[in-house]
Amino acid sequence: MSIALNRGISRPRHLSLTILASLMPLAALAAEPVALEQQVITATQTAHSELSAPASVSVVTREELEQRPVYNLADAVKYLPGVQINPSSTYGRKEIKLRGLDADYTLLLVNGRRINSRDVLTSEYANDFDLSSIPIAAIDRIEVIRGPMSSLYGADAIGGVVNVILLQPSNQTRAGIAYTYEAPTVGDSGDSHKASGYISGALIEDKLLGNLIVEGVDQAAWRSDQTVSSDADAAEHRQAGSIYGSLSWLLDERQTIDVDITHRQDDRVANWYPGLRYGVVQNDQEMERTSFGLAHSGRWDGINSRLRYYYEDVELTDGSELMTRFNGNVVGQAEQQNHTVDGQLSGIVAGQLLTVGAERRRTEFSHNQNLGTETNVDQYAVFLQDEFSLGNLDVTLGGRWDHHEAFGSEFSPRAYGVYNLTDNWVIKGGVGKSFKAPAIYQSDETYSVAACQGFCRVKGNAQLKPETAISYELGTLYQNGGFEAGVTLFQTEIDDMIVSDRWRAGYRPTLMTYSNISTARVRGYELLGRYAFDETLGLRANYTYSDAEDREADAPLNNTPQHIANVGLDWRAVPALALNLDYQYVGSQWLSTPAGGAQESGAFHVLNLGSRYQATPQLALNAGMNNLTNEKRDDVAQSVDNILMGRTVFVGFSYDI
Repeated sequence: MSIALNRGISRPRHLSLTILASLMPLAALAAEPVALEQQVITATQTAHSELSAPASVSVVTREELEQRPVYNLADAVKYLPGVQINPSSTYGRKEIKLRGLDADYTLLLVNGRRINSRDVLTSEYANDFDLSSIPIAAIDRIEVIRGPMSSLYGADAIGGVVNVILLQPSNQTRAGIAYTYEAPTVGDSGDSHKASGYISGALIEDKLLGNLIVEGVDQAAWRSDQTVSSDADAAEHRQAGSIYGSLSWLLDERQTIDVDITHRQDDRVANWYPGLRYGVVQNDQEMERTSFGLAHSGRWDGINSRLRYYYEDVELTDGSELMTRFNGNVVGQAEQQNHTVDGQLSGIVAGQLLTVGAERRRTEFSHNQNLGTETNVDQYAVFLQDEFSLGNLDVTLGGRWDHHEAFGSEFSPRAYGVYNLTDNWVIKGGVGKSFKAPAIYQSDETYSVAACQGFCRVKGNAQLKPETAISYELGTLYQNGGFEAGVTLFQTEIDDMIVSDRWRAGYRPTLMTYSNISTARVRGYELLGRYAFDETLGLRANYTYSDAEDREADAPLNNTPQHIANVGLDWRAVPALALNLDYQYVGSQWLSTPAGGAQESGAFHVLNLGSRYQATPQLALNAGMNNLTNEKRDDVAQSVDNILMGRTVFVGFSYDI
């Protein structure tokens, strides 16, 4: 079954079709073609186009993922408006920041379910394992919501949401393999290999459908003459293997049971230079992640239901020398288990689409060196959302009540409006409240991590309060065939921001903690555009201006450039050959220095070229080059080992049957 939606229909019909599409279950929406320029479900958990969605939203499609070498979510979303990919370590790990806010304010979802291992490996050690938790070969599309979404998803969605929608099986039998090789042309080593294979189809036609996807990645460590120490790695050695399987049991025309299982082994090794005390040390970490999901979806004459359970087990073996030297040469062993049960009902009541749901979430955490005892944290939530129209104005009202056993209750309301000037042009805007509860490593007083290049420790503070934020946005968006243009103004004000104590001139204690001392404000605007000159040539561009300020210190937030611009050119030279050229400009930003102060690092730009040749209906060839000009960051960035990967070439193929 497929549903045709387009923006050229009249308002009454538009509303009825949006409601109809919203009553389809999530799995069906991900599996079936929907004739929207881009379809999104994350903004409301009901179906919308980018134009009608009550949020600022962008989508990365499967086709776009196949055009360039993509190893994790950061690689996949780096050209979207409002997105900044920031180095989170001195050995190549990355994080996703939205609208100038730290990565901890970006909520990561898979099919609308949280993925979270932030307590297993804290930000002091740079945790990007969540970004690599899903094999790229299993992704159908990625939806990025810029702006607060706590009214639907609870804590951590102050900056926005990145939701990965996985491929769904169908009756059609499909199979294929793919391989990509990437090699730096400067520096030492750094070669990368990624291979994947999949098979999908019906085990019992129209009754039992299945997917099986495997993926392996091997990236050698990369050395550069730009690092502070010549013996340190600018990018770590990574080896990872993933397997993803799903089954859809079509009980009858109304009911579906979906089961999915993912397992990933992710091993990292890097020679790291944390400072003078220890010199170059080895950072050796292995993470094993297993997740299981079970969901029932039903369609009951105008009311849809969804009930699901999701389990995630994350185990980390931390053999990094900074860990073992602080703890008697004992290897760190940490485990985090996340259990989630949620339910949702959607239906039309008096011409309005109501969505009501509840969630229970438990986090179980243990660490052989940092915690006194195993810690359990329980959270509960209920939410309600109402979508209705007043003439040409589409209104979305929502609210979510969350109760955290350690930090009490928070209510997160949201109001958003989309005014339809024409079938192709809207004005949209809204306001929302959001919050972020302290992580276990921030709040548990028996948990401490090494910092200050190994000269101090930072421990948890049980007196912390949750961070809260109020966000506003107002913009306009026009889409008509091959032309798109939009501008959005935004502002987020955060109270009780949680910060870690840091060394500064005349202040160098050996034990520090976290506190609610800062307020912050981020405001700015986004511009985006796209134009197809004809069927063979298209231009796309976006620009984000962010003014991010620590209002307590009256200083700009670190690692937040004011200006980020992306320009892309897509050219189908001949029917079988597609070329894409991408340019990114990242403006100057302030970076933390080892001494505890901050210095301004200058702007930099990167130019990438990719190509895809469809040799046969089954065989596609890929090739290209990243960082064509071999751009380097300035001395300030290099002094803290924020190294830009040098010029690299990549080749690959995919074969589908």
